[in-house]
Amino acid sequence: MFNKLIEKSRTKSPWIYHVNSGSCNGCDIELVALLGPRYDCERLGIKLAGSPRHADIVVVTGPVTSQSKDRVLRVLSQVPEPKVVVSLGSCPMSCNVFKGSYSVEGPLDKWTHVDVSVGGCAPKPEAIIDGLIKAIEILKEKRGVNNV
Repeated sequence: MFNKLIEKSRTKSPWIYHVNSGSCNGCDIELVALLGPRYDCERLGIKLAGSPRHADIVVVTGPVTSQSKDRVLRVLSQVPEPKVVVSLGSCPMSCNVFKGSYSVEGPLDKWTHVDVSVGGCAPKPEAIIDGLIKAIEILKEKRGVNNV
């Protein structure tokens, strides 16, 4: 019973960890805007984690570059299961304007499974919130928590 209570509590307050894999910082700025008073993402229980080991959801921005590929894969391996991976912006989905560059290794889904993709360059905060809500629902399904 106590474990069930802990699981329900964890689904109500998912922690996200942000990984920049070579973006122009446009998506990063929009993600940070969610934490301010205007959008107040914490009202949904979403908080930024300081370590990937404490995260439930990983948000990746930017195309996967040669320099960041190993770091991104290492961070993703440190996040405990079940985890949800969110690609934020057009770059992790298709590499956008960086496609074909000598330093770009490819889109994120070439290297790992992506659960939610939020498109746009840069995506609007409302779209990011919608994507994070979808990620929370996927996290609930992966944990097998019903009627939360």
